Amino acid sequence: MTSDGVLTLDGPAPDVAPEPAPLLSVRDLRTHFRTERGLYRAVDGVSFDVRPGRTLGIVGESGCGKSVTSLSIMGLVPEPPGIRAGGEILFEGEDLLKKSRAEMEAIRGDRIAMIFQEPMTSLNPVYRVGDQIVEGLRRHRALGAGAARERAVEMLRLVRIPSPETRVDAYPHEMSGGMRQRVMIAMALACDPRLLIADEPTTALDVTIQAQILDLMGDLQRRLGTAIVLITHDLGVIAETADEVVVMYAGQVVERADVRTLFADAQHPYTLGLLASIPRLDESRSRLQTIEGAVPAPNAMPKGCRFSPRCPLADSRCLREEPPLRDLGPGHQARCWYAPIEEIRA
Repeated sequence: MTSDGVLTLDGPAPDVAPEPAPLLSVRDLRTHFRTERGLYRAVDGVSFDVRPGRTLGIVGESGCGKSVTSLSIMGLVPEPPGIRAGGEILFEGEDLLKKSRAEMEAIRGDRIAMIFQEPMTSLNPVYRVGDQIVEGLRRHRALGAGAARERAVEMLRLVRIPSPETRVDAYPHEMSGGMRQRVMIAMALACDPRLLIADEPTTALDVTIQAQILDLMGDLQRRLGTAIVLITHDLGVIAETADEVVVMYAGQVVERADVRTLFADAQHPYTLGLLASIPRLDESRSRLQTIEGAVPAPNAMPKGCRFSPRCPLADSRCLREEPPLRDLGPGHQARCWYAPIEEIRA
């Protein structure tokens, strides 16, 4: 970060190495909901890859489809009203959308785990936190009660909860928000998953605890080699933690790039608007910049480009024709007719 508060990514660019094969490949994912008001296209043609040991950030406003994407990967979208409208979710070469309920239950919490946004609603308030960790361990590992409890204490110690031998018997309401979130991380990592999905893991926490949780996740990723999908609306978090970034808007991917490219050379007007709206310590700008308007309702998408009603560059073509996700360079794509964009960089 510079002296005027502008987010930057310092240091030399890393050496280019051959990319490992994707651990997770999402291809043209479409998850819809049938409601009394019509068909809601919450996720509409989303594609991305997650590689082993890497962090993919998914960013966008509320209502853009981030959380439904994560729930689709986990097989947690209720059907009905949810509809698997198409696509593939390939995890270690297997299509999760073709798995039975029992097969997904065996995968969840073992090979793929998830940290939810609000731990107080995700943890069972009438069970001790240690028992909730033990339950997952005994479901997926051949451990006795004593060994599972020892592993639960070990996981609480790993996520830096003080006095884990005592805290293992605490109830969720006896812990602070930051400690509950650490318990959620301990539960998620107890079975050494290959993939961790973190849906807004720091939203309900104060800034100091947010930094501690993100540092903890990064440290655990380096130790365990876990791939992470980090879902957030906070570009500051993305700048600090992600290797690659997917920007979503109205159920679609509008830009995809490695994190350095996205911050240095964003090519979609929506991404540029998000970057411009980050608070800065620049005295020359008295008001916080915003993106006018709101994300369209999933059952009433505009014709043409979905961002066109809010876009400063939109013309008749944008209102008429939906742009494809276009290749702009190695690993960089944007859904805009006029990328590369220079007109609104200033």
